[in-house]
Amino acid sequence: MNLPFLTLSCVLSLCLGGVGGADAASVAGDRDQALIRAAEGNDVALVRQLVADGADLRARDGRGRTALLAATYQNHVESAGLLIQAGADVNAQDVIQNSPLLLAGASGYLEIVKLALVAGPDFTVYNRFGGTALIPACERGHVDVVRELLKTTIDVNHVNRLGWTALLEAILLSDGGATHQEIVRLLLARGANPNLADHDGVTPLRHARQKGYRVMADLLLAAGAHE
Repeated sequence: MNLPFLTLSCVLSLCLGGVGGADAASVAGDRDQALIRAAEGNDVALVRQLVADGADLRARDGRGRTALLAATYQNHVESAGLLIQAGADVNAQDVIQNSPLLLAGASGYLEIVKLALVAGPDFTVYNRFGGTALIPACERGHVDVVRELLKTTIDVNHVNRLGWTALLEAILLSDGGATHQEIVRLLLARGANPNLADHDGVTPLRHARQKGYRVMADLLLAAGAHE
């Protein structure tokens, strides 16, 4: 039987007031896990109540997810907003090194990206490939997310462990169509280095020509690219 959130709050408060030591810690832990589940299910009223009752925003589940990460995985904007406003850490990473910003950027969750950016994220927190939120956003064609990220101080020329920049991924891992052409334009306008080669020494221009992406090649040439 599921209790309404006010009843749950009362029960937790009574338990915490009537027990001590390990028992109190156990009840508090239950409340923290309840917050993660509520965020994942986008139960906004319960999220608000549990935060008000002192649930730990830093608590994690078995996958290393905080409540904010649980909300972000499901693109639950309202729950994520409440948690960020309450002080949830937008840099906290789970067991596969996703943070709210990294995950939202890679997934194209624009509204959560905006919320995370307002919170002042650390752009040197990297994903499991050693990349920023910008790199997978470019690869996957999330143009609006790319635009938002490029308004910040994020390193447009950061190189991930694969040896690729955002510009290289926008060329190498795309179909060369209009969406990725626009992303290449945005990156170059923001100062992406058109001559920063991959680990094998292959430049963006050479990759574009090898793949037959004429528009991208022209954009790179106009920005001073060479092979």
